Amino acid sequence: MVTDTSSRALILGLDGIPWNLIEKWAETGDLPNFARLITEGASGPLESSKPANTPVAWPSIATGTWPDRHGIYEFMKVAGNYTQRPYTRNDIREPTLWEMLTPAVVANLPMTYPPAPIDGKLVTGMMTPSLSARFASPKSLEAQIKREIPDYQIELKWHEYDGRKSEFRSALTKLVETRRKLMRLLMADDEWRLFFFVYVAPDRLQHLIWDETVILAHYQLLDEILGEVMAYATERDATLFVVSDHGFGPIERVVSVNRLLVEEGFLVPKSQAGTRGVLSTLGITKPRVLDALARIGLTEHRLVHALPAELVTAAARQIPGAHELHDVDHSQTTAFLHGLGSIYVNDTERFEKGVVAPADKARVKTHLMGVLEQLTDPETGERVLTVYDGATLNARDPDGPDIVVTANEGYHIEPTLSPHIIADSPVAEAYHRPEGIFLAWGPDIEAGVSVHDATVVDVAPTVLHAAGEPVASAADGRVLTEIFTAESTHAVETREYTRSQATGVVEEDYRDVEDRLRGLGYLE
Repeated sequence: MVTDTSSRALILGLDGIPWNLIEKWAETGDLPNFARLITEGASGPLESSKPANTPVAWPSIATGTWPDRHGIYEFMKVAGNYTQRPYTRNDIREPTLWEMLTPAVVANLPMTYPPAPIDGKLVTGMMTPSLSARFASPKSLEAQIKREIPDYQIELKWHEYDGRKSEFRSALTKLVETRRKLMRLLMADDEWRLFFFVYVAPDRLQHLIWDETVILAHYQLLDEILGEVMAYATERDATLFVVSDHGFGPIERVVSVNRLLVEEGFLVPKSQAGTRGVLSTLGITKPRVLDALARIGLTEHRLVHALPAELVTAAARQIPGAHELHDVDHSQTTAFLHGLGSIYVNDTERFEKGVVAPADKARVKTHLMGVLEQLTDPETGERVLTVYDGATLNARDPDGPDIVVTANEGYHIEPTLSPHIIADSPVAEAYHRPEGIFLAWGPDIEAGVSVHDATVVDVAPTVLHAAGEPVASAADGRVLTEIFTAESTHAVETREYTRSQATGVVEEDYRDVEDRLRGLGYLE
């Protein structure tokens, strides 16, 4: 039994919640528990990572470091031979909160698959292949979840509910209900100093439905859950933190950066010659093939499990489509976008078919950044991208992307080789924005404090300090000392923590990750 209850920290993660909506609805009285946190504790916006995306931001929250330290840049990691694989928790290079503050209970946090043994309990979150794979540690916890919450699910593919919004809202409610059951199951365990639990439902809802009436109803459910968490934290004298990885806002247009690169001569699609040419002439493309197979019950998920991986990859490269890697002729390409914001110069040192000599890389990058910065929407004349030099943004990692791009308000970057550079958004009504939420509440938190200039990397140092533990010496963030009462203020100490060895087997059925990411709207 943990006896030092004053050294506990409880983190409630709410994926995709923007500060402006919480602030507005707390003031109107629509979210009474959020309002209570703001009045009785510290609160304010939380600046996300660049880009403001799930796979980058949550590891930044968990480690207190930016991606050039923790090592995660996208959902998928591109290799020198232009193949890709999913990033996993084994790729995280810095120690996480649940390795620094133990024992711990951690659940539903993205990028925690495969589950590794920890001092406590872990349930993996987004990017877990399925419930048939290992998703919890210890294994007895996995069996308990399957027994006590038989309808438990890890994820909901909102992108597949286009045109079925009523059905989607019912499915989303079920997702929250099963997640809440898991939270209560884990709350029965008092052997923790860190309790870190995440709800991803608000992100999924807002992607498909950006309607403030609908969003408020969902937030009121989350407010009810928050009230339950507040009571639980109070009983254990725990400091409560409520955070989101990024904010959200409406979009109207999508930007195909790779199509821009084609039109500006940086990227060359594969030639429609040979087999690809014949198939293209016959109208046989990847979307049409997958649609036809789906009509007879052969989903992409079933195909990747029924066929050898080599055959699936060969088919992906031969059948014409708009894939950011499979449909690019890298032997003639100078630069390409991979994922949701990572641009790579196709240099001869990094890539096996690279065409840019190291001596020319800086010149190519400077030219390309200028092209990206000048991109405007022909309908409005507005610039649509914010461009960062990767060597500056991620200075400590030579393997990071050469350029990072983020979409300006009202736009979303898509990775595919779409027909148009800028087009209307096909499904998503809203997408990520940089400003998430930070709230802190507990016996040592000063009431009514407004937090300014907080970032996702400040969460881990602040949580450790609140729990009376030294901050990691490698942390990029700071302790938000302004949130603590004068009586509880003490000097910030640091120490070097050790990252546990990469453990946990990545299941074979992880091969269908692209299908699942497409269902979440991260691939078109």
